[in-house]
Amino acid sequence: MAITVNLDVMMAKRKIGLTELSEKIGITPANLSILKNNKAKAIRFSTLERICEVLECQPADILEWTEE
Repeated sequence: MAITVNLDVMMAKRKIGLTELSEKIGITPANLSILKNNKAKAIRFSTLERICEVLECQPADILEWTEE
């Protein structure tokens, strides 16, 4: 996949766990885990916005494009 999700890095920097973040953004821990482990095929802008709001970051801090 050309888009890499670096959510785990940002979560570590902000010292927030999966369960706490999932509660704050309003999605299940299972769905957040799929995103965190780079298994997701898509993300809603509303979810990305909420993640950025809670983690106080930019989308580029979480999503990275690399050539395959």
